[in-house]
Amino acid sequence: MIRQLKLLLFLILTLLIPVGCHEIDSHDNDPRGNFNALCDIIDEHYCFFREKNIDWNQVRSRYGAMISPKMSSRELFQVCSDMLDELHDGHTNLSTPFATSYYRAWWSDYPHNYDARIIEQHYFNFNYTSIGSVYYGILPQNVGYIRYPSFEQSLGDGNWDYIFSFLATCDALIIDIRDNGGGRMDNVEPLVSRFITTRALAGYISHKTGPGHSDFSEPYPFYFNPAPDGSVLWMKPVAVLTNRSTFSAANNFASIMKLLPQVKLIGATTGGGSGMPFSSELPNGWGIRFSACSILDANGDPTEWGVDPSQGCAVDMDPQAALDGIDTILDFAVKTLLSQN
Repeated sequence: MIRQLKLLLFLILTLLIPVGCHEIDSHDNDPRGNFNALCDIIDEHYCFFREKNIDWNQVRSRYGAMISPKMSSRELFQVCSDMLDELHDGHTNLSTPFATSYYRAWWSDYPHNYDARIIEQHYFNFNYTSIGSVYYGILPQNVGYIRYPSFEQSLGDGNWDYIFSFLATCDALIIDIRDNGGGRMDNVEPLVSRFITTRALAGYISHKTGPGHSDFSEPYPFYFNPAPDGSVLWMKPVAVLTNRSTFSAANNFASIMKLLPQVKLIGATTGGGSGMPFSSELPNGWGIRFSACSILDANGDPTEWGVDPSQGCAVDMDPQAALDGIDTILDFAVKTLLSQN
């Protein structure tokens, strides 16, 4: 299934390039030309104009008035960076030799809701097991705990078998993806596959079919399969912990896990980031990366703005309790899981 998903995403990104055989106008390599090239690329390829109610012509006109022939590269970068922030998209970056733009408000305006040191010290006394970037252990209440900090790092089927075999005697499981900023989409299925016994609808993908803001394909489904025969599965209660810095591939993982019957999503709404990134280049060589292909959850709902916790499971960390080494999100998860047994 991973190979099929890779092929599916490759074909989608390939389809994004011709965009209905529309030819992109050439632009001069000067401030105005580079600004116009950036605006045209975003205008023809960005995928969330309708969902975010963005009037790109108005945005382009407002920032275009700031462009002058003699402005420096850094001045041009600042204007372009500020304009891209209007997309409110953490997947949108303008890369230059001296700086990379990045929209931070998707997480910076929210409580952090995670402190690794609290868990490592006060819940495990630093006695946990690490494999790759993942660490795991058993909490005193006989609840298993897996911390997956980034989907950029992968584990093999054998590694996951060792982890789930070690935790098999636990009554419930916590998967902590707080501060997981995403990574490789093909690292999501190997973990999800441990919680399903039949082929499961994972979501839908819709890609651009032309330069217009409404030129999209009908959403078409993609599926995840259970882990290979002989693998260790987990069908007991699960809590997935999230905060606002749960983004991109981790956001996708949260959206899939939330719909499984044995799973509760606990913590804060994720940071979103459901657009598959696409990259292009300006005449001066600057790179532009942005969301160009929308991924919906298995209900057909968008998750660009984040995935909400399960009903009754929205909780923040208490800053005062954190000073005493208490993670109120983790404690809430343990209590919720044990109440299901």
